[in-house]
Amino acid sequence: MALAVDTSGPGAAPSAGTGRPVIEARSLGLTFETADGPVQALSDVNLTIGKGEFVSFIGPSGCGKTTFLRVVADLEQPTSGDIKVNGLSPEEARKARSYGYVFQAAGLYPWRTIEKNVALPLEIMGYSAAERRQRIARTLELVNLKGFEQKFPWQLSGGMQQRASIARALAFDADLLLMDEPFGALDEIVRDHLNEQLLQLWERTNKTICFVTHSIPEAVYLSTKIVVMSPRPGRVTDVIESTLPKERPLDIRETPEFLAIAARVREGLRAGHSYDE
Repeated sequence: MALAVDTSGPGAAPSAGTGRPVIEARSLGLTFETADGPVQALSDVNLTIGKGEFVSFIGPSGCGKTTFLRVVADLEQPTSGDIKVNGLSPEEARKARSYGYVFQAAGLYPWRTIEKNVALPLEIMGYSAAERRQRIARTLELVNLKGFEQKFPWQLSGGMQQRASIARALAFDADLLLMDEPFGALDEIVRDHLNEQLLQLWERTNKTICFVTHSIPEAVYLSTKIVVMSPRPGRVTDVIESTLPKERPLDIRETPEFLAIAARVREGLRAGHSYDE
């Protein structure tokens, strides 16, 4: 049974959007065929994500967190069940440019400036030069990289490179942002700073964000909803709603309310036997 926290209190972050869900998975399953036999990556996943939510996925390595994001992005095809993205199939949503994807590594081309890296999807989509310039300026300002347009990736820190990667995903203004552990390789100080900036970005843009992480504090700090997944085959064992306010200074992590939600996430991981492997 899913753990939940009452979100009706004043100042609580919204736990669900209104109208049609952005993502709706029903009895979703995915089995990979390998040389050693079938590998069940996802099993009977049921999940609804509303517009404007910030949803973190947490669980042990190999539990299907990234696989679920890849299914949403039409990079993997489920073998059972159904999933809709903005009411469309993942393929239709991809063709409609419904999402931006931020990978674990920034994936910037070293021979292109930051401006030209952000411009790449816009070039592929056929935006005019004037429209590209406008969108690049807006998104670089959103991620606090104004003034770094002509720098090359190797001239930026790891955290700045990831912010450029986020700008590239935001450039064509998709409502849904898929983020696959984008800060996992960064040191704790930089990670804290980027967590703060990501929350500010989310508040300014009202994007729906799906965020994969292995960090309990990161999941609790960022999210309106935390999805806890079991070891393979990946199942949703808990969906934990947050009562934290939308504005979250870093020191909120020392509050009893924050620690209580973190304890609930930890209980959900234990209930899924995530420490047995």
